[in-house]
Amino acid sequence: MGKVTGFLEIDRQDRRYAPAADRVRNYREFVIPLSEAANRDQAARCMDCGIPYCHNGCPVNNQIPDWNDLVYNGDWKEALRNLHSTNNFPEFPGRICPAPCEAACTLNIIDSPVTIKTIECAIIDRGFAEGWVKPEPPAKETGRSVAVIGSGPAGLACAQQLRRAGHEVHLYEKNATPGGLLRYGIPDFKMEKSHIARRVAQMEAEGVVFHCNVHVGVELEIAELLERHDAVALAGGAEKPRDLPIPGRDLDGVHFAMEFLPQQNRRVSDEPLGNVMPILAGGKHVIVIGGGDTGSDCIGTSIRQGALSVTQLEIMPKPPVHEDKMLTWPNWPLKLRTSSSQEEGAERDFSVMTQKFEGRDGKVEALHCIRVDAKMQPIEGSEFVLKADLVLLAMGFLGPVQDGMIETLGVDLDQRGNVLADTNAYQSSRDKVFACGDMRRGQSLVVWAIREGRQCARSIDKHLMGETNLPR
Repeated sequence: MGKVTGFLEIDRQDRRYAPAADRVRNYREFVIPLSEAANRDQAARCMDCGIPYCHNGCPVNNQIPDWNDLVYNGDWKEALRNLHSTNNFPEFPGRICPAPCEAACTLNIIDSPVTIKTIECAIIDRGFAEGWVKPEPPAKETGRSVAVIGSGPAGLACAQQLRRAGHEVHLYEKNATPGGLLRYGIPDFKMEKSHIARRVAQMEAEGVVFHCNVHVGVELEIAELLERHDAVALAGGAEKPRDLPIPGRDLDGVHFAMEFLPQQNRRVSDEPLGNVMPILAGGKHVIVIGGGDTGSDCIGTSIRQGALSVTQLEIMPKPPVHEDKMLTWPNWPLKLRTSSSQEEGAERDFSVMTQKFEGRDGKVEALHCIRVDAKMQPIEGSEFVLKADLVLLAMGFLGPVQDGMIETLGVDLDQRGNVLADTNAYQSSRDKVFACGDMRRGQSLVVWAIREGRQCARSIDKHLMGETNLPR
């Protein structure tokens, strides 16, 4: 695919970042796109591999060699059609996906994979610029009605697919604006919210009805939705955070990451914060506990708010700088990765366990830490103390919040507390109730949520109509 000898003739070239000193002054996206000619050259590097492992590396199974070939040959509109055939919202993973497809690329054996994520983003951005992305209302109505609860990527994908199949679709969101984690968790400097807004406008034009500021299980009983609709899709997030129950946890200044990040997203969008105390990093020594993407988002946000220092702690050992290709390829490798936010000025420390928070007058002032060995056992004599005015807990999520809707439904849960449903039917233990995305699989990538939303829609359509033309 692409140019047969392209990978031999053309070096890898990817998007660049604006300088850190400039980008930390605002909350706008800072990735500098490649030119059309450069994207064409990068698409030309796609090899005629025989077995395109990128297909399996991509959770939505994007037909990557096909649209690389189309870009190389200048047929961008057909590339967009192909891309949309597997992914409703490629502009989301085109900005925030860690790109397991590139890890699976054959050229990654020599650390020079095709710039798949960049090309994907270029295709969809051009599609919007050219006016090729338009509403696709159904040709006919089925007379069936579906409620989708949660407007994150899984709920959006599920709702759009069901509406295009001709069902009446009502999407319920507890917050003021649709988007879920995309809107309230991911900072604007990684993905500006205009990308969500234009998709919501497209879906409204297709006939999806959005109900915002409606917390199902609190303001609206789930039993009412079951009575009103022919099927219900649970597409909420895995919002129960992992806590750190150590001495001093109740001190002022110790917060979950998802108490901190949504506040800043609301500020950027001029959305009221509500009845909460502001959490701000300006002028403070910030400690982020947790080494994943959420922790990285806390770093970038804290730096933009004017933190004096930001330190990120990870209990796991420092990963190797390079993976063993022969052992890991084409699977996602464990290796040291440095995010754009970490590059902006954070100190990172590994194999660190926090033993207690220390404070004065009810406010946190320090962390007492100890180093741990490979088995995460404390190493005697390695204790140290870190100054802290703000501590953000970003240690992952345990599953969906069970109080309210899930508890009332009484659906079966898996061993991790997620709603139990398989990836064939996506049906819960309750009749008419389906589950997808993080609520079903636990904390995961946006691209996995889109995949599950699409597949769940297919199962619901088949359940309602006896057959379906929706793709998996």
